[in-house]
Amino acid sequence: MKQRANKVRQKHRDVRSDLLKVACKVFADKGYRKATIAEICKRAGVNIAAVNYYFRSKEKLYVEAWRAAFKASISIYRPDGGVGPDAPPEQRLRGRILSLMRRVADPDNLEFDIVNKELANPTGLLAEVMHESVEPIRRQMNQLVSELLGGQASKEDVLLCQMSIIAQCLYPLVHMRNRNAFARSRRRGGLMLPEMDIEKIAEHVVRFSLAGIREMRRRIEAARERATE
Repeated sequence: MKQRANKVRQKHRDVRSDLLKVACKVFADKGYRKATIAEICKRAGVNIAAVNYYFRSKEKLYVEAWRAAFKASISIYRPDGGVGPDAPPEQRLRGRILSLMRRVADPDNLEFDIVNKELANPTGLLAEVMHESVEPIRRQMNQLVSELLGGQASKEDVLLCQMSIIAQCLYPLVHMRNRNAFARSRRRGGLMLPEMDIEKIAEHVVRFSLAGIREMRRRIEAARERATE
């Protein structure tokens, strides 16, 4: 009886896992609105009632598919880039930048493709799960930038620097994905950047960001000194 019960539980886990894997691919390819439960179930090889049984609704399946894609991505690309908390802040920043860029550049990273489709045709369904998942990583980056800027930096200073770093990371990667999309459709479009590997771009982002942070810290501390004279 126990062995049979274990087999049943494993079967349920397998079906749920298969549904999530297929849903990730379909939502990444078509977006929420164009994806259908019928297609997802057909590709997963299960009865159409399985979505209702395991996830209750298409909306819940969408949320859980993104969560699964995010967790899979994070398990491969640790947010800290494998750099320990005792390393100098410059090394920790490099680790985080390189990890983020590798993660987004990975063609198998469906998390990013699902978000792209969501941004193009918003449903609002991912807002809560994305905040829950991404906020801890954002706070860690915030603390690191604050450390690099020094204790006199304002919350706004930290936020502006963090925004600049993330923008530098994402722009070339979005461009690369667009380049591939245009290539598949045999069309030209947008600003064509030269081909560069992720490591080279990441090193540039690190150097550029650290230089900017050092200059911003110098100005903040100089302004504070003038204010106390």
